[in-house]
Amino acid sequence: MFVYLNGQFIPHEEAAISIEDRGFLFGDSLYEVMRSYRGFLFEKEAHLRRLQNGLNALRLQVEQFDDLIEIATRLLHENGLTEAEATVYFQMTRGVARPRKHAFPATPASPTVFVATNPLQPNHLWAEKGIAVITVPDLRWGRCDLKTTNLLPNVLANQQAHEAGADEAIFVRDGIVVEASHSNVFALIDDVVTTHPKAPILLAGITRQVVLALCQKLELPFAERSFSLAELRHADEVFLTLTSSEVTPVVHIDQNEVGTGKPGSITRRLQEAFREHVQQFCQTS
Repeated sequence: MFVYLNGQFIPHEEAAISIEDRGFLFGDSLYEVMRSYRGFLFEKEAHLRRLQNGLNALRLQVEQFDDLIEIATRLLHENGLTEAEATVYFQMTRGVARPRKHAFPATPASPTVFVATNPLQPNHLWAEKGIAVITVPDLRWGRCDLKTTNLLPNVLANQQAHEAGADEAIFVRDGIVVEASHSNVFALIDDVVTTHPKAPILLAGITRQVVLALCQKLELPFAERSFSLAELRHADEVFLTLTSSEVTPVVHIDQNEVGTGKPGSITRRLQEAFREHVQQFCQTS
């Protein structure tokens, strides 16, 4: 497999960064993940906007930004992924700076730019049967809307879910459901598809955005509002949205059944609508 690193397309095993890279030392970096369906990059404009907003917030300028889609497309071809499902991973750091200091280097470093593609095998069992989740306190910082590589709280929460025999962990802050360790949370509350509104305390996912548009298209009542852990636990349906698994039903929360304990009808409608949306995208791209 080939990757792109700082202007070069090289074999994966040859890619390396300096131990003095600020992404390694401080997590001074951003990342983005796109989904590729048979070589077509899904919602690429939305992903690039989010990435650019993050770069602006970190005051990080990347000269190769305008070339990222061309780089990703070449990697998909080089790695034989144009007829399969795949993910494209982008990461940018502030680069190498000496000596190690918290403040930005006086002379701007050259950013590290890394792009990789990987084949994706969707978990069809998750989509069909649903998953189990746990809830955990949200101990993260206040700018979760920036897709930085500072993911230790997410890693620990997801590991806690794994050790509990669950598949994902949902963050709860002051009694309010925020999002999950790497996905957004939706709940059917009083027949309304409900998700937390955009805010600095969560990453508003691209799949989340698509699902809200599909709700409008299907004339399903939906709301972007805060809702409590109690509302989540009593919801008729719950599902997660994320790039790699699209619309994923949740059938158990903290070992308690959601609704009937099976994926609900609204979740199924949105799964079907999402797949139709992807098919249409591939046919018109």
